[in-house]
Amino acid sequence: MSSLKKQILDLNITKDFLNIIAGQRAVELVKICLEKNKDITDEEISKKLPLKITEIRTILNQLHYRGIACYNKAKTKRSGWYNYTWRIKTERIAELILEQKTEEINKIEKKQADEKNYEIFACNSKCLPVAFEIAAEYKFKCPECGKPMNLIDNKRIFRENKQHIETIEKEMKILKKIV
Repeated sequence: MSSLKKQILDLNITKDFLNIIAGQRAVELVKICLEKNKDITDEEISKKLPLKITEIRTILNQLHYRGIACYNKAKTKRSGWYNYTWRIKTERIAELILEQKTEEINKIEKKQADEKNYEIFACNSKCLPVAFEIAAEYKFKCPECGKPMNLIDNKRIFRENKQHIETIEKEMKILKKIV
């Protein structure tokens, strides 16, 4: 497996992405496929991954749905059954994550731009923060849970968002080398 292909599986954003779209075992399955460095059957995967063949096929199909896994289908002469061999496209993983993370960064930056000129209030629960005007309308009681709302420190949130964006961008640099 090339170093770039291996590196993609070391990134937290890749692990999180594969886990979300195809389940907890997706990273292991992708790693097995990439280590083989050529097309692999679901039966070969099942020898290395302690899952039922149907579970392996489910993961492969979820990856296939997003264009990450592709297969070749061949009919066996002896049994007449179809044999599927699978291949993982690391470039496609990188493309999908880059698209998703670019959108996430844009949303954070837009939200920050919107909130930059407003005082934001929030309760101590996990309810959504609101602008001063809305907080005042509700007499500084949370519209969701009714608890008192306090002014939140935008600067601290902006710093945290900036750090979060920087972390994402570092991992995105590696992904861009693959695409």
